[in-house]
Amino acid sequence: MGKPSRSTILGFVFIFYTMICLLLLRNGYSSIIGSTKIDDIKVNSKQVNTCLGRYIYIHDLPKQFNEEVLENCHLITRKIDKYDTCMYTLNSGFGPRIENSNGVLSNSASWFNTNLFFLEVIIHNRMKNYECLTNDSSLASAIYVPFYAGLDLRRHLWGFKPSVRDSSGKNLIKWLLEKPEWEKMRGLDHFLVTGRPSFDFRRQSNGKWGSMFRFLPESQNMTMLSVDSGSWSNDLSIPYPTYFHPSKQTEVSEWQERMRRQKREYLFCFVGATRNYGGSIQGSIIGQCKDSSSCKLLDCGDKTTNCYNPVNVMKVFESSVFCLQPPGDVPTRGSTFDSILAGCIPVFFHPGSAYTQYKWHLPKNHTTYSVFIPEKKLRDRRFRINETLLGVSKVEEEAMREEVIRLIPRTMYGDHKSKLEDAFDLAVKGVLERVENFVRQLICEGKDPTIGFDEQNDLKIKL
Repeated sequence: MGKPSRSTILGFVFIFYTMICLLLLRNGYSSIIGSTKIDDIKVNSKQVNTCLGRYIYIHDLPKQFNEEVLENCHLITRKIDKYDTCMYTLNSGFGPRIENSNGVLSNSASWFNTNLFFLEVIIHNRMKNYECLTNDSSLASAIYVPFYAGLDLRRHLWGFKPSVRDSSGKNLIKWLLEKPEWEKMRGLDHFLVTGRPSFDFRRQSNGKWGSMFRFLPESQNMTMLSVDSGSWSNDLSIPYPTYFHPSKQTEVSEWQERMRRQKREYLFCFVGATRNYGGSIQGSIIGQCKDSSSCKLLDCGDKTTNCYNPVNVMKVFESSVFCLQPPGDVPTRGSTFDSILAGCIPVFFHPGSAYTQYKWHLPKNHTTYSVFIPEKKLRDRRFRINETLLGVSKVEEEAMREEVIRLIPRTMYGDHKSKLEDAFDLAVKGVLERVENFVRQLICEGKDPTIGFDEQNDLKIKL
C-alpha cells in the first residue's frame, strides 16, 4: 500500500478530535460549569444509524402539566368565547373534522376545525410518533418538555393574581431540576412548544398581562418554539396550525394542483376586524377594502361568527390573488398560513409578521412569495393598496403564487403518523441544529454556551 495522502490523514485527525469532543459532551455540560456529577458514557456500535444526532427524549411529566389541562378544558373556555373550547381537544388536538365544505375544500378527510392555541397538543402527539425517539436520555440530542404552557396560562389570564399565573411554570422548573437530564446541560438542550406568542410568558415585574415563566433563570436556558417569538434569542418561531392535516403525499399534491388551477375573482382580500388601540392600520385596510370592488372582506367582529368557520375563511382566500396580513395584537397572524394553504399571496405591512420570524420555514428572500407595504404608507390617506397590487406584473404574480403553493407542505402540520416532511419536521431539525451548532459547539471550544443564549435582540424583529 502507498503512503496515505495528506487529506486522508487530516480526515482521520478530524474524526479523532470529533470523537473526543463527543465523549466529553456525553459527560455533560455540568462538568464544565462546576458540577461534580459525571454521567456514564454509553457507546454501542449498533447505535450508529440514521437516528444518530437526531434522537429526542420526551420528559414524562406529571399529568398536571398537560393531560389534566385537557381533562379540565372547560376552564380554558372564556365567557366571551362563541364556542366551547373543549371541542378543539378532539382528534389529538386537530379539533372536529370538517364534514361538508360545499366544495370549498378537497374531498379528503384531513380537514379539521383547528384552533391555533392547541399547537402544543398537536406537537406533543406528533412527537410521540417521531421516528427517532429514545428512552435512553444519554443518547438524546435534545430533550422535549411536553408542557401545555399556553393552555395552562389561558385558564388563569383573566381574574387571577399573577402568582396564580406563575405557579405552573415554577412547579415545572422545580420538577425538571430534580431530573438527571437537566443536570447534564443545565437545560440548554431542552425545548418546549406553545400556541401563544412568547410575549405572553414574559411579564415584567410591574406588568399585569401573562406570566413570568420565561424570565425564570432556569427557563431562560430552554428554547421555546412559539407562533410569535418576539425579540429574544431563545424564543423561535414555528407556523400557526392550519386546517389541513394530510397523511399522504397524494393529498398534498392534489391540493397544490387544485390551487394552481383555482380561479380568483378578487384582486385582494382581508379577513379580520378593527382594533381599538392607537397605531392600528386595520381600520384603514377595512375602509379601503370596502371602497374597492376588487376586494373581498370577511368581517371577524364581535357580533359575528363568520371567522370561526374554516370554510368561510378558506373560501375568501381561495377566491383572491393577494391576502392582506397586517399586524394585530402581535406582528404575526394565523391567517398568514391559511392564505398560503389557499395559494393566496400574502401582503405584509411589518417585517415581524413573517420575514424575521419563520426562518426555518419561509424563504430568506421574501420577495419571492409576498408583497411588502410599509405601515407608514397606510397612514397617508392618498395611498391606495389596490394601485400597488395592480402594479405587480402578471409574470411576477404567477411566480409568487407558484412559490406560495410550493411552501404549503413546509407550513402545515400533517397527520400524527404521516411520513410527510412538514412544519413539524423542519422545526425538529432546527432545534437539533441549534443544540448541536450553538450549544455543543461552544462547549467543545471550552466556552460558556449560556452567553448570548437568552439575549434580547431587537434586530431580530427588524428587516
